[in-house]
Amino acid sequence: MTISLEEYLIVGAILFAIGLYIALSKRNAIGVLMGVELMLNAVNLTLVAFSRFTDTGVALSTQVFVVFIIAVAAAEVAVGLALAMVVYRNRQTVSLDRINLLRW
Repeated sequence: MTISLEEYLIVGAILFAIGLYIALSKRNAIGVLMGVELMLNAVNLTLVAFSRFTDTGVALSTQVFVVFIIAVAAAEVAVGLALAMVVYRNRQTVSLDRINLLRW
């Protein structure tokens, strides 16, 4: 039994939709970061699926692009968690509704 391209794309679309729902519905900064990461991984899955099922000879460039996305996602997590820690240290909350850093 082989897995077809459509099945990969369906799983990628479901993961992206779940990530989008999490990113838009959570009030916690950490939850929003998790949703964004899930969306990035769904895009990676679809890119790798297209790379596997096409015979155009650009498989290596697609894999390099996926590795680049993973590196950007890791940097985004590091910066996002550092910002969340600083905000929590100053405001004692990571709730996006209660953070108002522009007010005095």
